[in-house]
Amino acid sequence: MAAKKNTPTGRVSRAKLRKKLHQEYALKLYVAGVSRKSAQAIRSITEICDEHLKGRYRLEIIDVYQRPAQLRGVQIIAAPTLIRTFPLPLRRLIGSMADKDRVLVGLDLGPLS
Repeated sequence: MAAKKNTPTGRVSRAKLRKKLHQEYALKLYVAGVSRKSAQAIRSITEICDEHLKGRYRLEIIDVYQRPAQLRGVQIIAAPTLIRTFPLPLRRLIGSMADKDRVLVGLDLGPLS
């Protein structure tokens, strides 16, 4: 039986699903110092990645106060900001990372329900 193609109903082909399940992710989390919000964002993103991307992600944590040179060309307007640099397309999540469902949708790892 042939794999189904993407349809308006949201079905994904088996090949695409298999590829997504083995896809490596490259993430950058921009935080502002050692604030409570920064610590919470680091904890939330690490837990989500360990649960949903175990062994398939690289997470770089960048403190905008300690490494301001890392901000050139990135257009960070608030912290925390999470940027998925791979797989393309680039995706950004700005603000609290406490809402797990929001983060999963933002990373294209969960349903829009």
